[in-house]
Amino acid sequence: MKRGKGMEDRKKRILNIAIIILAIIIVSELALYFSMKQETEKQKEIKYYHGPKFFSTENATLVTLKLPAVDSEGNGVTTTLVVEAVPGTGRTLVDIDNILFWADTQHSIRMARLVAGNITGKNLSHYDLVYSIHAPASIIGGPSAGAAITIATIAALEGKKPRDDVMITGTINHDGTIGPVSAILEKAEAAKQANATIFLVPLLQSKDVVYETSQHCETFGNARICTTETRPKKISVGEKVGIEVIEVGDVREAMQYFFGNRE
Repeated sequence: MKRGKGMEDRKKRILNIAIIILAIIIVSELALYFSMKQETEKQKEIKYYHGPKFFSTENATLVTLKLPAVDSEGNGVTTTLVVEAVPGTGRTLVDIDNILFWADTQHSIRMARLVAGNITGKNLSHYDLVYSIHAPASIIGGPSAGAAITIATIAALEGKKPRDDVMITGTINHDGTIGPVSAILEKAEAAKQANATIFLVPLLQSKDVVYETSQHCETFGNARICTTETRPKKISVGEKVGIEVIEVGDVREAMQYFFGNRE
């Protein structure tokens, strides 16, 4: 009887040990899962740039600016633009690791350089401009960074620090006017998450259209037929996201907000 009871006790201990080991494995797997999930959420903020945000000396100025963008899943995210202006021979140097983003952005950089030279009156043949955009492969490129690149170039040439709580989206034209872009609502959400208080958008784009769906059913004899209907709804981007959205027509107007000369 004692031997049988001892065997039973050993089985219980083995079972308890197995349960404890299984529990440890489950807890470890859950901890790993939530850790990876948190890391994925952090990556949406695209905080890959860890250098100085701004410095200006007699020989060089470095400026950083946050850019709103959209990833491959349609989510609003932020990337980091870095522009350096140093005495040189008029070269434009670009460091963008995402080649697809670069293909869509190179024209914006050329146009931003032209507009910045015209606005500041600087002879750009005496400067080298270095552009870095820290954007991973999941970011969808496009010309919507043009206005921001222009503002950052002006800041670098004039040694000015742009406000951290202002962000902008919009294309840039040769005369300094700002053109329309897509995904305003998603970019406004990215600006809000990046702690911006003012989001500058092209003219007529402070409103957006969202689409709401609903079921409509009708009865025909003994049959009941339901269809999904889609209705457009015009919204205020600022009210929807909870951020001040301001329309600007050109770069000079946008400069009033970035450099603290707002009337």
